[in-house]
Amino acid sequence: MTEQSRAANPVVTELVRNGVIAVTEEMKTNLMRTAYNMIIYEALDFTVGLFTAKGETISIGLGLPMFIRGMAETIAAKLRKFGPDGLEPGDILLTNDAYITGSHLNHFTFSLPIFHDGDLIAFACCMAHWPDVGGTLGGITTDIYSEGLQIPILKYQKAGVVNQDLVDVIRMNVRLPDRAMGDLRAQLTAIKTGERRFLEMIERYGRDAVLDGVTAIMDQSERAARARTLAIPDGVYEAQSFMDDDGLDPERPIAIKVKVVVAGDTMTVDLTDVATQVRGFYNSGATTGRACAQVAFKCLTSPTDYPVNEGSFRNLNVVLPPGKIVSAVRPAPMRWWMTFPMTIVDTIFKALAPALPDAVIAGHHADLCIGAVTGHQPGSGELFLAFIGPLGGGWGAKRSEDGISATVCINDGDTHNSPCEQMEAKYPLLFERHALVADSGGAGEHRGGLGVEYVVQARAGITLNTSIERKNCLPWGLEGGLAGAGNEVLLRRGGEVGSEAPNAKLYSTRLAAGDAFILRSGGGGGFSSPLKRPPSKVLDDVRNGYVSADSARRYYGVVIDERTMRVDDDATAALRAEIAAAGPDLLSARFRQPPRRLTPAQRAERDPGHLPIACLLPTCCGGPRIWQALASDAARLSD
Repeated sequence: MTEQSRAANPVVTELVRNGVIAVTEEMKTNLMRTAYNMIIYEALDFTVGLFTAKGETISIGLGLPMFIRGMAETIAAKLRKFGPDGLEPGDILLTNDAYITGSHLNHFTFSLPIFHDGDLIAFACCMAHWPDVGGTLGGITTDIYSEGLQIPILKYQKAGVVNQDLVDVIRMNVRLPDRAMGDLRAQLTAIKTGERRFLEMIERYGRDAVLDGVTAIMDQSERAARARTLAIPDGVYEAQSFMDDDGLDPERPIAIKVKVVVAGDTMTVDLTDVATQVRGFYNSGATTGRACAQVAFKCLTSPTDYPVNEGSFRNLNVVLPPGKIVSAVRPAPMRWWMTFPMTIVDTIFKALAPALPDAVIAGHHADLCIGAVTGHQPGSGELFLAFIGPLGGGWGAKRSEDGISATVCINDGDTHNSPCEQMEAKYPLLFERHALVADSGGAGEHRGGLGVEYVVQARAGITLNTSIERKNCLPWGLEGGLAGAGNEVLLRRGGEVGSEAPNAKLYSTRLAAGDAFILRSGGGGGFSSPLKRPPSKVLDDVRNGYVSADSARRYYGVVIDERTMRVDDDATAALRAEIAAAGPDLLSARFRQPPRRLTPAQRAERDPGHLPIACLLPTCCGGPRIWQALASDAARLSD
């Protein structure tokens, strides 16, 4: 405990705790109310925060978990460049350097140093997604230079005077400058709100009392995190998974291997063995690699402790060599930076499943499942950029309950999808369907959550890009639970539905008026053997449309009379006994790490309509051939 923490007034400390949360929430609200682009005011693709004069996190607005490090690292980099003596009241700093923020160039990060009586005491910061920052509009990029305008750490404003040359450079390099300038002003509103409200707290309670309170809050968070880490059994925990590909080589999966070491009250997350950076644009910077570890650690040790602050992570160590997919170095492309980290967080959870069986969840769909649409308005000819999603999908079940459905992936937390009605009003698109996907949740004693389907018709010619992952690496189950469905993209041309997307990725694909694209997010993995799920619950799922009667038989061993919608108890008991005798639970635990989507050849050998997930029937997937194939996949991925 620090001297400042000992000196802190406990009453003022609690006032400060709630005060900084209120400040960052007001910063969020003001940004949402003044932004020009839907991705900010509807999707909420941004975050805001308050930081100490050293760049330590005081409070960040609840929102995108993966931004947990981006702003703090950006402020630290700005301090290294200018130093505390190089800043003065009225300065506002800006950068979108992907290798500092850890993300892509679309994230413009504004920081405002907060002064009191001439002393630097804190920072207000806002990172928000701009839909366009120049660069190539579609396709896949292979270096950072083709992804848009790069702005090093600069002073957007110096002593109250705006750098108009910088503003002019930004306007000239974006396709929709008026909207960009609107979002810029909205971000300035947010950080000025943070400055004003933080100074009001200083004036109300006194500078030393507030800053001592901040220190005390961080120390309390550290003590709580250490105590909860002590409750985790010491040991070395490892797990692996994979990503489908890097967007350029669809036949080459990308290995994800993590190691977690728990020793006393400290945890080390070792990402040394994740894949090296790739040619396609799925890389992210080291800031995001550290954020992967912090998000997983926060979820497991202090998920409801607020504000989110630096103290919560003092007993977490991260091993992350440069040049990995989450520590990429220049000039690696990073436009789709957010996808791989979600699976890394999921894999950390999987590694710790033996140590924390009551706290972790099975795998989730782990992708934003966004369709990026560009085109021109039929009437005016004006260029438009539309982002369909994030779709939301199924989350993994846990030991005590089913997974949640239709919920945004862990990377983006509080991010919202854009209302279909608003999208239809703004763009030449028609949303024919927005629904849960039956049979997408992984079977288990507790079922995984369900994915979501969008069917979107083009009402004028459009260009579609999807960069969706985890079609083949299915959301895994735990303790004998089965995998959930993977993410998927389909096209409908001339009334015929088919897949033209290797691994759910489409680049610069033209659709004519009347054509449609279909986005399907995956489900969550199941928890524990499906044979343990009460037949009455399976029947409820069938009645609700969550599980088909055929899947109830194949994946749960429950036989339902579709005419009467009742369980055939005798047939169910016999089928479950047959499945149990074949031993799929044992084989599942051994070979489904990570589970892989059935290949087209494997599905062709099965009944028409068989899901792309191995079932339990001994006469179908429960036989030796499919388990041998899954074992072969697992061995190939570990090579």
